Amino acid sequence: MTSLGQNLKINGDRLWESLMEMAKIGPGVAGGNNRQTLTDEDAEGRALFQKWCEEAGCTMGLDQMGNMFARREGTDPDALPVYVGSHLDTQPTGGKYDGVLGVLAGLELIRSLNDMGIKTKHPIVATNFTNEEGTRYAPAMLSSGVFAGIHTQDWAYDRVDAEGKSFGDELKRIGWRGEEEVGARKMHAFFELHIEQGPILEAEGKDIGVVTHGQGLSWTEVTITGKDAHTGSTPMPMRRNAGLAMARVLEAVDEIAWSHAPSAVGAAGHIDVYPNSRNVIPGKVVFTVDFRSPELEVIEDMELRLREEGKDIVEALDMQIEFEKVGGFDPVKFDETCVAAVRNAAERLGYSHLDIISGAGHDACWINRVAPTAMIMCPCVDGLSHNEAEEISKAWAEAGGNVLFHAVVETAEIVS
Repeated sequence: MTSLGQNLKINGDRLWESLMEMAKIGPGVAGGNNRQTLTDEDAEGRALFQKWCEEAGCTMGLDQMGNMFARREGTDPDALPVYVGSHLDTQPTGGKYDGVLGVLAGLELIRSLNDMGIKTKHPIVATNFTNEEGTRYAPAMLSSGVFAGIHTQDWAYDRVDAEGKSFGDELKRIGWRGEEEVGARKMHAFFELHIEQGPILEAEGKDIGVVTHGQGLSWTEVTITGKDAHTGSTPMPMRRNAGLAMARVLEAVDEIAWSHAPSAVGAAGHIDVYPNSRNVIPGKVVFTVDFRSPELEVIEDMELRLREEGKDIVEALDMQIEFEKVGGFDPVKFDETCVAAVRNAAERLGYSHLDIISGAGHDACWINRVAPTAMIMCPCVDGLSHNEAEEISKAWAEAGGNVLFHAVVETAEIVS
């Protein structure tokens, strides 16, 4: 295997131009993007990605979950491909880089290999996974989850959005349902470049995050039932205020997370209050508690304490509480060989780097179950993501793309 020299790099200007061009599809209202999964905007973004991939000489594969696979052939027809990618879908008020950077950096490394006339033993496949965000169709990382055997395809097809439209119907409607069996592809390795979505790299002044682990995640939907009543005429001792009970449970959630500092976190991001009227005491609340930690035993402890302490809090207020686990995954340890390839690439290229744990879920977390996997992170300004103000610098994007280029291409084995 021939090693890449440190002078071999991607075309950073072209990567940045591709990011800006993709951002024109599904623009948000405040400078970001609203390109939610299986919308017309998603279909348009997919078509542009396919056009660019075919112009780079790739063949496009499409499976029954809409996952896209742009293949650059290797010299050995029997060698398993090295996959690289992320997702093109965004939050309703998403940024221009979350997920998109990883997909388009995969395309850029293929373009750069073409420019340099470099051949690899293993094929390289740039990938776009459907519905990573999970904002329209829960859960997140839905299609990579089907690919890895976490979910069944039928179950995924039956997911519905807020308007009752099913995933399967919408995938067919936008014209991006393929015929290929999901998960039939075998991978030599998988690499995902992503913005950090946190403040650590920028605060530490590091160019690259070498992701060694992914935090485990637990989502528990909590329903508290009290009694609707007039806010003005109901005496305080006679109230069964579900909103008050929720506030006290959420204070307990915060205390539970703090008890496992510094690596554990917890909060409620999705809250529904009923009837949600200014002059009615809430009779019911439904909210989802999100606990995360890189240690499985910590997640299990936080889940148990939520149920025990939540029950005590709510019953003391003469109300009822129910718990339902609605999502989650165990902590992830990424492949040591792939992680080393990322770290070595950063060192060879002279980039400052830091071992880091991913605080968010990514497609790589599921793919890690079926193939050797690693992630690369670049900083983002103030750690802000899932927000239209999400921002990275061109230099950060280029650095991440260069590390990805070296890690992927050396894993795919240069043919001299």
